[in-house]
Amino acid sequence: MNHNKHRSEESVEDYLETILVLSKRISNVRSIDIANELSYSKPSVSVAMKHLRENQYISISEEGFITLTPEGRDIAEAVYERHSLLTEWLIHIGVEPSVAKTDACKMEHDISPESFDAIKKHILSVLNR
Repeated sequence: MNHNKHRSEESVEDYLETILVLSKRISNVRSIDIANELSYSKPSVSVAMKHLRENQYISISEEGFITLTPEGRDIAEAVYERHSLLTEWLIHIGVEPSVAKTDACKMEHDISPESFDAIKKHILSVLNR
């Protein structure tokens, strides 16, 4: 996989995850909310939202409210699960929380499903003891 495509996929995942997280906090997510959350420019977010809409990951109402489509929600929830679990695991093994969050964000995009499933199974068995 070439680097540009990989970075593009990471960006899609980050935006979808951000929309999911914001939708848990506020009832109506707008582009400005995403820009503020990620500290990105409004024009950058606008271009990204157009791309996500064209790829049918989101829908945007006439009022500008952004919602995830079923496919977008599936991706967002998978990324959010990886991020949350990896963050929790890193903190559990002694990594400082802010570092754990940053590292988990990097790991969530590159980890294979097989490795994530193994880590998830291990973490859940350790935490359930």
